[in-house]
Amino acid sequence: MSLQARRALPAALAFACLLAVGASRADTDPVPPPSPVQHAIALIDAGQFKSADADITKALAEPGLPAGTRDELLFQRERMRRILIDFTLDAEAAKARIRKQVPDLSDAEFTRWDRQGLLEHMVIDGRTLYFKRAPNNLFLLSKEAASRRSKPSPSNDDPMETLNEHHRAARAEALATHRTSVTPNHVRVTETVTVNADAVPAGETIRAWLPFPRELPGQQEQVRLVDSQPSGANVAPASTMQRTAYLEKKAEAGKPTTFAVTYELTIYAQYHEIDANKVVAPKLTTELKPFVEERAPHIVFTDDLRAFSRKIVGNEKNPYRIAQKLFAAVDQIPWAGAREYSTISNLSDYTLHAGHGDCGQQTMLLITLLRLNGIPARWQSGWIFSDGKYNNIHDWGQLYLAPYGWVPMDVTFGQLHPGTGDDPALQWFYLGGLDAYRIAFNSDFSQPFVPPKQHFRSETVDSQRGELEWRGGNLYFDQWDYDFTWQLLPVPERTGG
Repeated sequence: MSLQARRALPAALAFACLLAVGASRADTDPVPPPSPVQHAIALIDAGQFKSADADITKALAEPGLPAGTRDELLFQRERMRRILIDFTLDAEAAKARIRKQVPDLSDAEFTRWDRQGLLEHMVIDGRTLYFKRAPNNLFLLSKEAASRRSKPSPSNDDPMETLNEHHRAARAEALATHRTSVTPNHVRVTETVTVNADAVPAGETIRAWLPFPRELPGQQEQVRLVDSQPSGANVAPASTMQRTAYLEKKAEAGKPTTFAVTYELTIYAQYHEIDANKVVAPKLTTELKPFVEERAPHIVFTDDLRAFSRKIVGNEKNPYRIAQKLFAAVDQIPWAGAREYSTISNLSDYTLHAGHGDCGQQTMLLITLLRLNGIPARWQSGWIFSDGKYNNIHDWGQLYLAPYGWVPMDVTFGQLHPGTGDDPALQWFYLGGLDAYRIAFNSDFSQPFVPPKQHFRSETVDSQRGELEWRGGNLYFDQWDYDFTWQLLPVPERTGG
């Protein structure tokens, strides 16, 4: 049985058991049947697309269907379409991709790796389809597979994932000045989004939301819009949790439609010298309470998550040491390229079972585990860069440690490895610290835009690439592309304290 089939089975079984229990206890303590949306989600996660589509059609025909339920059902139909965009390879196509790097790959070898869960796939209506990034992910998940490559793959890691002078300087300055915001960078960034020619009819207006930096005192400040194409970008209020710059432009026949936004800001590295013996359980104020609670669909305290937490945490009671244990455990989950988040019904559960995850999946799992243990945790995400050529979209988070307050965490960058002469405390730089080579667009996930989007979002969790639509519907990621360019500039004088 495939990894995806094993993951989908509990949901399908739970649904079946729920119906059985509801029938057997109908006269005493009836259990309400799942909603049409829950039913569709269970079927889709189990790979039963035809049944899901038929049930969605039937539910949509019901009189008096609430508008919200109708939208949710239509999105489940859209989710199936998106899954089929991500899962495009049959077994022979997957083998052909792997053979580009392992020319003498045998069928038996492929089957063995597949059975080990190293090749992500779904069985959809009886047909096994592999994730389009699974052949490349294989070499990230298996040392054996990586050793079989005919040519080693060049590293494409962020320079900040390896302990370097920036980390050392940030910690040294924080300790010397007793400040937690240090070693700033000032950067000018341009993001360009290009919609494919004729993606919408000529003359139709395309609406675009490009991510824009939040004002976060002590983390990133002096945010300034420099320019936009077309001009007149409408920047969302500073309080917007997923902040964007909004633009409109009419499509022209046979020509791509381009949007761009340029901005500047100052970014500070952060470092907190945390003494575990001073950390106490937080007082759950009205402001903190939401950050220890479940938030479906992606932050749910499932039985499997509770069992995993018990295994990792053991009898530890100190919040910081619990955080270290959970951080180290999630850090051990290998990074791999991810399918689109909008296709996944529960990110933290997916990451717990899949055996791999990208930055957002790892972060969501850690946030959920921290909250389960009474430690407030929340989301941040945006874009990362270097003073060289590297750049990427990225997710990380924050946790609350009394008496220190909110401090950063980046479990994907994980534990650093101090060299000879380095302070061992640098190992935990990214549990309480952050580099000055990242821009936060978002301080929460799945939050509304300003102005609001009218159609389904391409990314239902994050906001890093942008979103586009026209009156005919959403423009999905296969209809446009994006690019970032940047320039480090002299750091202006700090205006705050």
